[in-house]
Order: sequence, then structure tokens, then C-alpha cells
Amino acid sequence: MKRSNKSILRKLSTVFRVAVIGVFLSLSGLSVNAQDPIPSLSRPLEPLLLSGETKEMHRTMRLIVVHDSLPEDFKNISPNIINDETHSLASFFHKLNEMNGPVRIVHIGDSHVRGHLYPLITRRRLEADFGAEAVVPDTISYRTSGLARETGEAGVVYHMLGVNGATNVTFSTERKVEEVAALHPDLIILSFGTNEAHSLRYLAPAHEMQIDRLISMLKKACPGAAFLLTTPPGAYVGRRRARTVNPRTVTTARIIKEYACKHRMAVWDMYTIVGGKTDACKNWTKHRMLRADGIHFTPDGYRLQGNLLHQALIKAYNEYVATGLE
Repeated sequence: MKRSNKSILRKLSTVFRVAVIGVFLSLSGLSVNAQDPIPSLSRPLEPLLLSGETKEMHRTMRLIVVHDSLPEDFKNISPNIINDETHSLASFFHKLNEMNGPVRIVHIGDSHVRGHLYPLITRRRLEADFGAEAVVPDTISYRTSGLARETGEAGVVYHMLGVNGATNVTFSTERKVEEVAALHPDLIILSFGTNEAHSLRYLAPAHEMQIDRLISMLKKACPGAAFLLTTPPGAYVGRRRARTVNPRTVTTARIIKEYACKHRMAVWDMYTIVGGKTDACKNWTKHRMLRADGIHFTPDGYRLQGNLLHQALIKAYNEYVATGLE
């Protein structure tokens, strides 16, 4: 059905109002190393309620407007994009564009994912873009599950499966892989590296083998899924008065990127985007986005990460639509 220009503008205005709805919460307590549980949320995250018109509006407008949210004074930043030279995410973007049923994302990772705020921001933004009708509008906090409850309607279903202190090895078990496969993912996002880099016994070849084992298991269990690897955000090591930037993060990020390139997979290099070896931690610290443990982040830090991941995904989706890869 054709819509008038006035109707389209009215719906577009609705989307922008939804996009600026803030998700507010606070964190309490401190952790002392990457393996410790992060603090629980003191206040639940309220569900984002959307009108039933989002999906139809999306099909009319097709391209989605996003604006980079990196602070202007972040130093040594890189473009916030997903590297995917082989267009490995095309099948996932095709499903998003068609929206003939639930489109499922499973985001697995360490305590950054387990804290829920970082991936939840991405989830809410995608729901605003493509429709929230596919999930029950549950209130989410650190104490709740990160799994979405499906309604059977078409829309985005974004599951969050994080484990405190997790590495690739943590998820390389039959039980964990079956847990992911049971969610029938169209896209699996893997966010590891912080805890690998935290180990003084870190070895790059072993790290690569661990990534390969997990992804091989997931590919076998989820043959129709696309994959997106992410690099860690950066962290400090050592006691507070003698704290230094973790020197192993740059290597873990490099191994993740090299693995993605070698296996023709997509990668979102958050570490380089926010400043890399020389400035990532300095940028987080300057804006008071790192917690006192030097590893976990404040609500503002996690909100920024969630917004950046959403923006990178939408840029890649827009390129898919604009270049006619479908």
C-alpha cells in the first residue's frame, strides 16, 4: 500500500523520538580482576515499547539514519565500521530486510556481555529500527536472564548470553553450544578477549586455536548462522597505584582480526575504533567510563559501546541495501 509523504514523515518522526529514549541505571560495587563478577544493577532496565508500525515504516524507508556517537575529543580513533570484505553478513541482512519472521541474534561473551547493558543498548536500538513485536517487553536487570521471550511475530530477537570471566574455552562445551543452537540464531556475535589478555600465560597460537575450536563447534551446530567477531575494549592490569595498560590486549585484538580475515568472517574492531594501543584506555579514563578496577565500565561506558555496535551494524546494513547485494 502506498503511503503519503505526510504519513511517512510522521512515522519517521516517531522513530527518531524512539531512538532518543534513554535507558538509565546505576551500578554499585567494584571488582578486582577480570574473573570477578561485575556489580549487579541497582535498578532494572525498563522495556522499550514501540508502535506496531515500525516494520512497515522500515520497508518503506529502507535506509536507516545513524550518527556516530564517539566523543569528539577521543584521540586516535578509527572509523566505526564492520570489516566484512567477503559480505559474510549478507544472508543476515537479507533476513532483516525481508522481515518475514523473527530474526534472531545471539550475543555471547564475558562479563561485558553478562552485565547486559552494553548488548541491551544494541538490542533496543535494533528493535527501534526493525520492530520489537517479536519479543515480550520484559524488564531486564543484571539479576534477570538476558534471553528474550519470543511472541511469534516478525521482528528482532536479541539474546544475551554472557558469563563472568569467560573466554572462548568457556563456551567450547557441548552444553554451551547446544544452548546457543537451541536459540536458532541467524547471527552469532562473539565478544571475548578481555580475559584471555588478562592471563600472564597468554599465548597467541593457543588463543587462535581456542577461537577456531569454538567457531567450528558453533558452525556445525548452527549451519545457517552468520558470525560477527568483536575485539575487547581495552583494560588495565596491576594494582591501582602501579596500574598500566594491558600490553596483551593489542595481541588478542590482532589474533581475532586475523582469524576473521583468514576465515572470511566479519569483525568489529572496537579496540582500534576507540583508540587502540596508545589511546583506548586513556580515552575511556578521560571520560570516566572505566570503573576503578580498570577492567569493567560505568553505565556511560557500556551505553557508548552498545551505541557504537548498533551504529556499525546499521552502516553495514545500509551498505548492503544500497549496493543491492540482496
